[in-house]
Amino acid sequence: MSIADVSSEDRPPLALASVTELPRVHTDLDTEDLHPSIEDPALNSMNFLNEVANHYPDAVSLAAGRPFEEFWETDELSRYLARFSQHLREDRGYSEERVRRTLFQYGRTKGIVHELVAANLELDEGIVADPESIVVTVGCQEAMVLVLRALRAGPRDVLLAVSPTYVGLTGAARLVDMPVLPVASGEAGIDLDDLLSRIQGARAAGLRPRACYVMPDFANPSGVSMSEQTRRALLSLAREEDFLLLEDNPYGLFHGDASRVPTLKALDECRRVVYLGSFAKTVLPGARVGYVVADQTVRGGDGTVRLLADELSKIKSMLTVNTPALAQAVVGGKLLEHGCSLVRATAREREVYAANRTRVVEGLAARFGDDSLVGWNVPMGGFFVVVTVPFTVDDALLTRSARDYGVLWTPMHHFYDTGTSNADGIRSLRLSCSVVNAEQIDAGLDRLALLINDELARTRR
Repeated sequence: MSIADVSSEDRPPLALASVTELPRVHTDLDTEDLHPSIEDPALNSMNFLNEVANHYPDAVSLAAGRPFEEFWETDELSRYLARFSQHLREDRGYSEERVRRTLFQYGRTKGIVHELVAANLELDEGIVADPESIVVTVGCQEAMVLVLRALRAGPRDVLLAVSPTYVGLTGAARLVDMPVLPVASGEAGIDLDDLLSRIQGARAAGLRPRACYVMPDFANPSGVSMSEQTRRALLSLAREEDFLLLEDNPYGLFHGDASRVPTLKALDECRRVVYLGSFAKTVLPGARVGYVVADQTVRGGDGTVRLLADELSKIKSMLTVNTPALAQAVVGGKLLEHGCSLVRATAREREVYAANRTRVVEGLAARFGDDSLVGWNVPMGGFFVVVTVPFTVDDALLTRSARDYGVLWTPMHHFYDTGTSNADGIRSLRLSCSVVNAEQIDAGLDRLALLINDELARTRR
């Protein structure tokens, strides 16, 4: 019997005095009721760019910084999972029950592939890291949030970042209420004089610079890299001025024909570098597995000394609890299959990216070589090439490019932290060459050339 079958006289009285006192069905909120970051341009950038791509699916995309897809096979996933399970049984001595529990249950907060990550870092990067100093995260984005949350101890704490910078870093800083002070890039990848000036200016204003975020290898979005000399000078400045370096290295393996330069972490002798890593570009982005190497020590009020990684794991336990074991197992299986070296595992992709970068740069030269008003850089690795033009490049121009010309790219203003919804006057755009083939590159550049030439003609009138 339902309540509808009971007469109104027999129904029990409502617990509340009257219907008018019941909560409203719909609750409307104002943006003032939410965290200020919700309205920040940094948090809108990725959604806007994704929406443009979804609205114009037939446009050639030179925007997405995604890894090359054509080498992926779905049966690899089960093979990697089986290889990692074998590792647990044979190398770690796990029983079948423990293997099942490791893969199916909630797991260790700091991760279950930390020892394999440490082995990979030593083989590929020359970084000797205690596995206990590694926290395996849900993508590198979580690693950024954990580190910034830990470092932001009070309202005086600020972060420095080379400008233009990865928008995910800016957004993460917004979420933890940590101001970001821009540092000029310059031809060396970072202007050390400007960095020192920013640090001194911040301290004079009563602020405490905690760290500087850098991407020394083929940076997103600029494609610029730092020389070894610049890296050593940056480490020296960090020691002298007492701040940390947050080194993000998603593109370091994709160096083309250029000789590799040691990472900051490999050169670091005083534990000044917190190293942010990701398997999104080298294994697969769908796994969403990243990590942070945080081997700095933290002195407790009780006299104990712990690793910064242990403190980060406390924050992670309240954020994502643990990184999914199955995702870690897939990444671990691929590492094991290649002797923990991703240099070997990504040889084919490295060739593709080098060929695509060359095709983009040569294609730009073929289309704009005689026009001094259009310029571009020539990165030695990574995914990105930046094109400069004599007119403002904004979101409206991108939308028109996708709709009327059939080509997508990324306006560079999204990577400048201006605190406004639109960075007026930014006259450059980013091209990504990672997830396209030669035919798509040629078609995309043809369409881009039509757009740029039409804009040039308009500005010359």
